[in-house]
Amino acid sequence: MAELGAIDTNLELDKPADEILSDWIQCICVVTFDLEFGQAMELVYPSNVKLSEEDKTNLCYLAFPDSNSGCMGDTQFHVKIKCSQPSNLSQCHINYNAKCPVFLQADHRCLYGFVFFRQIKDLSLPRGYFQKSLIILSQLPFISLFTEVCGTIAPEYFKHGITGIEVAWHDIKQWPDLYAGETVSLPLLGIVLQAQLVCDNNKICSSSNSMVPDYQLPVVVSSLYELNTFGCFSSIVSQMHLLWELVLTTEPIVVMASSPTYSSQVVQALVSLIVPLAYYGDYRPYFTIHDNEFKEYMSKTLNPPPIILGVTNPYFTKTLQHWPHIVRVTDTLKKDTTNKSKLRKGSNLKILDAKPGVYTEYKPYLYKDKSIVKKLIRGMQNKRPEEVQSALLRRHFLELTQSFMIPLERYMSSLMPLQRNISPFKAAPKPWPFNPDNFLASLEYAGPQLTCGIKGDWKGLYKQFFRSPNFNGWYNIRYKGMMMKLQVLQIEALSSVDINNWLEGKQEVEIVDMILKIRQKLDECESKGYPLNKRIKDQLKVKMDDIICSLPDDLKNVLSNKKPSSR
Repeated sequence: MAELGAIDTNLELDKPADEILSDWIQCICVVTFDLEFGQAMELVYPSNVKLSEEDKTNLCYLAFPDSNSGCMGDTQFHVKIKCSQPSNLSQCHINYNAKCPVFLQADHRCLYGFVFFRQIKDLSLPRGYFQKSLIILSQLPFISLFTEVCGTIAPEYFKHGITGIEVAWHDIKQWPDLYAGETVSLPLLGIVLQAQLVCDNNKICSSSNSMVPDYQLPVVVSSLYELNTFGCFSSIVSQMHLLWELVLTTEPIVVMASSPTYSSQVVQALVSLIVPLAYYGDYRPYFTIHDNEFKEYMSKTLNPPPIILGVTNPYFTKTLQHWPHIVRVTDTLKKDTTNKSKLRKGSNLKILDAKPGVYTEYKPYLYKDKSIVKKLIRGMQNKRPEEVQSALLRRHFLELTQSFMIPLERYMSSLMPLQRNISPFKAAPKPWPFNPDNFLASLEYAGPQLTCGIKGDWKGLYKQFFRSPNFNGWYNIRYKGMMMKLQVLQIEALSSVDINNWLEGKQEVEIVDMILKIRQKLDECESKGYPLNKRIKDQLKVKMDDIICSLPDDLKNVLSNKKPSSR
């Protein structure tokens, strides 16, 4: 990690730097412990970033470990909060979301917080301890990247104060735009982080790279979001297939861990089990008793919502006993830059008094794949590197999720109207409705058994999936994509018609209506980011000019002055 002393702390920062916002990072916050008010927001940088009082309060409570008396030194973890006043996504985020995988999209409804908490003895302070956290906030779920960024900035802040943040922000505002498919170089406090912005496999993305100075070796972040998956689950590896089903069907899960570092990583690893499918339930990598929804989740009269909670406070062992699925894990993660906490005797380790495991009455629909379990256990015995173990685990569940989703994707494709049924002069047709019974009938000849050797009640699992937010979220995205495709096909059909033949015998009102319709289509393509070829756009504009030329001069002048909007 870079030392700020190695860079020029006398750097002349542009005065407007504190006004320039970043599409990567929304702001940097500092939370301190105030004797009178408890945890309090000390700093939000840049100062023109507006956080609601409710969001500030939530962040303050999440900024310190629940049982912080047991965490001496430095502790890193991440959190997720719902925005009380969601803002619109920037145009950069909209363009990025159009090309990246759904599970890596920017989300205006929430904020991801990356926390670096420091607690050290300081007898000069009234409580005898120095306690403070630096938090990086972003709308992007780049867990691994921003954990690295936070771990780079925080030590320099604790060493040099706000100057460390100012110099870091000076670097951050020079980061390139977000473009899915690119390898980006991100200068930060004397080092350069290099990361790959993942592109959706079904979309055409750019593939250029931002340059790194020849004299500087980059710090390569191997993944934007992947964690030490095996380290998170090594104590419950034999129950991984059960967990996969629970996450796939958006069952309510509580993860009980010994530290916010481990809690947040296990929750994130659970959500990532179903990649490339996005998780459409809610999840809180670290949840405390001060959360606004604490009472709702503790209620024994209401069914728990589709959410994954990560907790460390022993109080939850009693209040969450009614939850249907409880995961208890033992912290086996190596102590590295992402977890430097030292737990004292008698700290919140009591939460793990029970044996690690998944406590549930849920009966899995599928049999577990014993071969991967044996391979991972053998790897532990042979001291295989955790990076290799994690890669094996991720690949297995990636392939399992793909085997589950391929029949659904194939069936959705069959709901598309035929291209020959798309008329240039009528509204674009809609996809046929999704019929669960027809889909289930198709599994006999086009089911997961074609790509996966795992046996079990696949139909039962699909039925359970149909009742989950994950199905609704996936279906809505796919339906929206199909509608966009049909709109593009209809526009392409319109661009290829013989406009002179069409003009014969048409009334002025019909002609004007056609001009307005073409303009509306072009505007819609621009505003919604439809992947319409420039050649098609140019053809439509030429046809529009030809139509206008056929009109009387008075109409011609009016319509010629109404140019289609360009963005």
